[in-house]
Amino acid sequence: MAELPRLRGDQTLTMLRDPYEFIRRHAAELGSDGFRTTLFLRPAVCLTGPEAVTWFYSDDLQRSGAAPLPVQATLFGRGGVQTLDGETHQQRKRLFLRVYDTEEALRLARVMSGLTPAYVRSWLDRDQISVFEAFQPLLMEAACRWLGFEPTREELERRTPQVASLFHDAGIPGPRHVRALASRREADRWAATLVSQVRRGRRPVVAGSPITQLVTHRDADGSLLSARTAGIELLNVIRPVVAVSVFVALAAHALHQHPEWVERLHHGTPTDVGRFVEEVRRFYPFFPAAVARTRHDTTWGDHAVPGGTRVLLDLYGTDHDERAWERPDVFDPDRFAQPVCPHAFVPQGGGSVPHGHRCPGEPATGALMAAAIELLVGVLRYDVVEPADLVMDRAPALPRGGFLIRNLRIAE
Repeated sequence: MAELPRLRGDQTLTMLRDPYEFIRRHAAELGSDGFRTTLFLRPAVCLTGPEAVTWFYSDDLQRSGAAPLPVQATLFGRGGVQTLDGETHQQRKRLFLRVYDTEEALRLARVMSGLTPAYVRSWLDRDQISVFEAFQPLLMEAACRWLGFEPTREELERRTPQVASLFHDAGIPGPRHVRALASRREADRWAATLVSQVRRGRRPVVAGSPITQLVTHRDADGSLLSARTAGIELLNVIRPVVAVSVFVALAAHALHQHPEWVERLHHGTPTDVGRFVEEVRRFYPFFPAAVARTRHDTTWGDHAVPGGTRVLLDLYGTDHDERAWERPDVFDPDRFAQPVCPHAFVPQGGGSVPHGHRCPGEPATGALMAAAIELLVGVLRYDVVEPADLVMDRAPALPRGGFLIRNLRIAE
């Protein structure tokens, strides 16, 4: 049986400096879609490409114990759905499938659109805004109201930066990661308290709303989630909604780089907007890789992979794989006029939504992005503060300054 090529030495710092190109670049240098190396002082296998996606989401791999501790302690939260496997994962995942069904995704976008005019008025009073930062409180408030509870002004002011820190600071070593850890502690405490208040009838909520489903959910063994675990899952609903601010900033960058699409989207159809949304998600980087761990000694192709090996799947590189995409490094929303290979389109992970680990929130992401894009092309006019180049030496990648715009005004 053939052995995967090896990249020697612990590559953690190298990967952190170049998170989006690390796997694709070294795979190309080694002439293989996979290679062995050491990351976070542990053996790891790095894979890229559509064929790797199929294996990565097979029963040979699990999520329990896979993510590095810094990621568990900040981004996911310990005990959250992303770290579960088997029937426990399936039962917990069904909760998220109910919360994030198609109708709920559209309702979330409508809630955001209803809140948008008030936020726009506040933006007009500023000399300039960061698109990334400006959309965070809007998305946070939309998430809370859609879930079924009304956040206080203090909650929005305190919790929005904490929730944003969970995805914005988690992957950066040093003070930013320490800030993410502190934000996780504070946000977990707030969410657990909120769950307890709802269960005791001390916090008004809308009957039958998503938050009532969350606080009454029972795991596979029939037990009610602890307030702490239910709070973590509450944040696993809120955090991805606020994280759409990354995609909104990237969409603004795409509109600036491809101004012909501003006019086309302004006078176009929902189909045009949908294709633009999908191309932003494919073309631009969000998370560099997904992580899992082999359940047992197994094989990838004709390569042996020992049990307990951490496996990283290259998301960005797979979304730019020239074997699956024509001119992958060209921004072209019209490529989505035709069906695309699901194993090649993995901006938020791959696999099966109902039965695997693929994110159930993709419809909500698309609906929120569409609403934001319609605002950027149809309601607002603005000037871009240069430079608007993309910073890719950290995750998630963002336009410099979060895409700064000035001279905001309402379109005539």
